[in-house]
Amino acid sequence: MNIPNGDDATTASRLTRPLELGFFAIRSALFVPGNRPDRVEKALASGADLVVVDLEDAVPFSQKQEARGMVREKLLEHRGQRLCVRVNSTGSGLITQDLESIVVNGLQLIILPKVEGPRDLLEVNRHLLEMEKSAHMSPGSIRIIALIESALGIEKIFDIASTKSEPQRLLTMAFGAADFTLDLGIDMTPEATELLFPRARMTIACRAAGLAPPIDSPYMIDIRDTEGLVADATMAKALGFQGKLCVHPTQVSPCNAVFSPSERELDHAVRIIDAYEQALSEGHSVVELDGKFIDPPVVERAKRTLLLAKAIGINKK
Repeated sequence: MNIPNGDDATTASRLTRPLELGFFAIRSALFVPGNRPDRVEKALASGADLVVVDLEDAVPFSQKQEARGMVREKLLEHRGQRLCVRVNSTGSGLITQDLESIVVNGLQLIILPKVEGPRDLLEVNRHLLEMEKSAHMSPGSIRIIALIESALGIEKIFDIASTKSEPQRLLTMAFGAADFTLDLGIDMTPEATELLFPRARMTIACRAAGLAPPIDSPYMIDIRDTEGLVADATMAKALGFQGKLCVHPTQVSPCNAVFSPSERELDHAVRIIDAYEQALSEGHSVVELDGKFIDPPVVERAKRTLLLAKAIGINKK
């Protein structure tokens, strides 16, 4: 498709605008219980792009306060590494205490669960501004991944994705299929057809709002089923997710593999860009390669592939 002129130019520019990946690509985000700090080092060595220390579901209420202190110690010990925290939701009555404990220099990211509207993000932004000031951190140092886990969250997905705070906090969103299916009273199945609609809504909303691609739900059917995990991750990638939440270290490597561009994809991307640049130098805007027309949207996709490769440490060009 050529970039048209006139009234369609704005639409075309949106199709070809650069893809923002945030701090880094998150192909895998491995959860660790906040009350098991001994597992943090193993998680950091697992190859996961992000390690999520959990203060929410993985920690019983009676252990929340103790876990906060342990999580704070780990954040200070591993300052600057790819470590983030899932705090409790805004409706839990626990989030203020969570943030008071974990906001330290070096923390860049939190996961906010059960987000159902812009109000949740704006409330946490107010808390974070206070905590960052107390910790002598620059405003906006800590970004947010909004975890969408309910029918209401999916229904309001674009409102959430387009929430504007000052400073801007929202990096991207993640999908929580277990709570979502519980909310709807349906079962998760290996085929995951029941998740196609919410997954597609999420990737479209993130792209339309200019966010980094979202992160998919963990594969919960059977954590020992690597074949099922790969199939589920492949579907998520096809829908536009950048990676997957993981609940066990054995899920990290398969997810990294699925969400990384293959050698064949990288070679093809380089060939597309080279052919197109050669055509431009000769005064053409469209070129044929391997029997297919190469125009600006195709070139933009090739550039995104190389951008992802660079983000995960593969320098192809």
